[in-house]
Amino acid sequence: MMSPPFHIVLIEPEIPPNTGNIARLCGATGTILHLVGKLGFSLDDRYLKRAGLDYWDAIELRRWDSFEALQSAVPDARFWFTSKKATRSYHQADFNPGDYIVFGKETQGLPETLLGTYPEQALQIPIDSPIVRSLNLSTSAGIVLYEALRQCGRLDA
Repeated sequence: MMSPPFHIVLIEPEIPPNTGNIARLCGATGTILHLVGKLGFSLDDRYLKRAGLDYWDAIELRRWDSFEALQSAVPDARFWFTSKKATRSYHQADFNPGDYIVFGKETQGLPETLLGTYPEQALQIPIDSPIVRSLNLSTSAGIVLYEALRQCGRLDA
C-alpha cells in the first residue's frame, strides 16, 4: 500500500512563476499543493500557467481562506514550518509520509506568531554566505521536499 502523500503549503504566495514551479514539483512527486490566504496573483495568471507547463492535470491543488481553516480540516496532521529564522536545519527533521511542509510569502516569510507557536517544528535551509539572505521559494520547496521523500524511501529506484 502506498503511504500518504506529502503536502506543500504556501501561505500567501506572491510570485506566479514560483507557485507554478512548485505546482510542477508537486505533480512530479505526487505531493498535494495547498494555497492559503490572499494570493498575489490570479490562478488564471499566464506566468503561473507557463511555469506549471502542461502538467496542471497532474497537480492536486487545494485552496484555503486561512491557515487556521487548513489546520481545522486536518487536526491530526503534522506541520513543518520553514524559515530563515529557525535554528534547526531541515535535514535534522524526522519527516513522515503525510507531513505538511509550510512556506511563507516571498517578501516576508512566515508570520512570527506562527513560528513562535511551533518552534520545534521550525526548519531552516542553511546558507553559507554573509551576503545571500535567502533562497528562491521554489528552490527551497524542492530542497526540503526531496529530503522528506529521501527519508521516507520514496526516491529508491
